[in-house]
This record gives sequence, structure tokens and C-alpha cells, in this order.
Amino acid sequence: MRGSTNSVAIPVENCVALKMMKSSVSRSWILFDKRGQSAILDLDKQGIMNRVPIHTRDLRILDPLLSYPSIILGREKVIVLNLEHIKAIITTEEVLLRDPLEDNVIPIVEELQRRLPLATGLGEGEDDEQPQPGIRPDNEQTEFPFEFRALEVALEGICSSLDTQTRDLETAAYPALDELTAKISSRNLDRVRKLKCGMTRLTSRVQKVRDELEQLLDDDDDMADLYLSRKLAAAVSSPVSCNVVHDWFLDSPTISSKLSRASRKSTTTSHGGIDVEELEMLLEAYFVQIESTMNKLTTLREYIDDTEDYINIQLDNHRNQLIQLELFLSSGTVCLTVYSMVAAIFGMNIPYQWNDNHGYLFKWVVIFTSMICVSLFISIIAYARHRGLVGS
Repeated sequence: MRGSTNSVAIPVENCVALKMMKSSVSRSWILFDKRGQSAILDLDKQGIMNRVPIHTRDLRILDPLLSYPSIILGREKVIVLNLEHIKAIITTEEVLLRDPLEDNVIPIVEELQRRLPLATGLGEGEDDEQPQPGIRPDNEQTEFPFEFRALEVALEGICSSLDTQTRDLETAAYPALDELTAKISSRNLDRVRKLKCGMTRLTSRVQKVRDELEQLLDDDDDMADLYLSRKLAAAVSSPVSCNVVHDWFLDSPTISSKLSRASRKSTTTSHGGIDVEELEMLLEAYFVQIESTMNKLTTLREYIDDTEDYINIQLDNHRNQLIQLELFLSSGTVCLTVYSMVAAIFGMNIPYQWNDNHGYLFKWVVIFTSMICVSLFISIIAYARHRGLVGS
């Protein structure tokens, strides 16, 4: 279903043209068709809904102002893709990609331009002999469906981007952690803190993509919903059901989903099972890649935790050394206090009978007091060592 929309179709030649037009395009989308042709479109929500059969609720998932988790959603005629910075609508004939002028989306645009036309280089006479997409004749391998080629580009872009960010984080984190281990300072601690915050955010993003792929792989029905070409071929063979889908689709995506599942169940009954092996192999390949990225982040987190444990042990050791030093100083202070007390007593201006005739006795008092103070200090330290309060 197509209608008049406020759109400006501009052929896309390269990324330089995209960047030059960045300031003049709002609500920008880029369109790729099966022949590899591309165009920049300026469309609002109503324009998108007039161009592709998508419900408002599903289109809201692609709104950059709203926060939605990573999701790959299969509807009757479209695939809604919201993975990180990639927000796209995929049909059996075209791909609509949101915000193609963003720096992190331009590599996906280039890859779509390069890879989407690869399977369409057939002669005019050969097109009529090709089987319908998504239908596999006996003993013959059919063309990879258009929607899966577009989905593969998106998954590859996301997985590669997250893996690159993980490698960059590893390159910065490991030297910073080693430097912190060698020298504990406020600068090194702040540097590691920032890296850890970045790692936590990146881990959360990788985990969301991984969970979405795992959820798809665990549910054959969800994977079957992504076979747009197969559902289109089934609808072509049954015009009545096609009209029903068309009339009900705009009213409720829930009804459309139920109808799709009912149609799939009837197809399953006639063929004996749901064949999702092709898509399953595609998703598994990128699930392995995103799992590898997740393992790298897990290893980095463990290394950070080990470094934190080592730093805490070092700090505890320094704290124990300070406690021991405080014990030595406190013991010495007690002994000097005793010595000062005796000296203060004898320094008082009080007449003593022996003070006039036996002044030489004072030096023995001083010597005896010093010996007592030293003995007291040694006794305190020996007791502390015996009790394990001071290291040997």
C-alpha cells in the first residue's frame, strides 16, 4: 500500500554526499530496493505508514526519542529492527533505514549498498525461470531471501561495532590496570573508574543484543515470523487470505500476528514442520560472535575485580603497617611519660634532707628510671608480638 508522501528522493552515491546533506534533511530515512537503488527520503510517521504496512505501535519502537530495548520483531509483511543505532524497517522488496547521516550508521549504509544488489545480477530472461523467494524446490538451493540479506548486514554491523568497541576498551583498560597495580594514585584510580563505567555500559548493550538473539533462537515461531518471502508466497497462492490480512492489518497488529500464526500452523500441518534452519544458521553465526564479545567483557571484568582485590590487599597491608607504627609510637610515649613524671618529681622545689648532702644520688635515679622505661617498652612490644598484634 503506497500513498502520496512528503518525500524527497535523492540518489545516494557515497558517504560524502550523505554528510553534505546532513544539515538539510530532517526525519531522514534511506531507502534500498532489491535492485540496489537507494534514495534519501524525508518522511514523517504518516508518510512511513503510507509507504509500508506497519502499525503505529511498531513504528514507535523506532522513535529515537523513546527508549526501547533491542528487538527484532516479525510482523505479517515487515521486520521491525531496533538494534543499538540501527533502526530499520525491512520488507521483501525494500529496506528503510533511519538517520542514515549519522556517523555510526554510515558504515551500514555503505554495506547495504555493496551487498544488497549481489543476488539480483540475473539476466532478464533468467528472472522468469527463478522460483519464488522463500520456496525451496526439491534438490535445489534457492536464493537467499532479500529480508535476510538486509538482516544479515544489520547484525554484522552491530556485532562488529560492539566487538570493535570492546577491543578498544581492552586496549585502554589493561595498561591502565597494570599501571594502577604498580602505583596507586588518585589519577590512576580515576582513570580506572571511568574505564569501568564505560565497560559496564558496554556490557549492558552487548547483553541486550545477545538476549534478543538468544530469544529468537529459542523460539521457532518467532523465527518463522521473519520469513516474509515465504509468507508472501503463501498469500499469493491464497488470494482470499491475502485480502483478509490486508484488511485486518491496519486495525490491530495483534490480530495480524494471530492470523500469521494460524496461517503458519496450517503450512506446518501440510509440510510436517516449520523449516527455519536457514535463518537459524544465520542467527547462530552472529550469536557466536556476540557471545565472544560478551566473554571478552566478562574476562575484562574479572581482571578488574582481581585488580581491585589486589589493591584492597595492598591497602590493608599499609593500614596494618600504620597500626603497627602507631603501636610503637604509643608504647614509646607511655615510657617517656613515666620518665618525664620521675624527672618532674625530682625537679620540684621541695626541700629534701638527702638533697643537700647526697646530690650524687640523682644520677642513679635517672639511670634507674631509664632502665625501667626501656624494659617497659621492650615488654610491651614483646607482648604485642606474642599476641600477634605486630608482625615478626
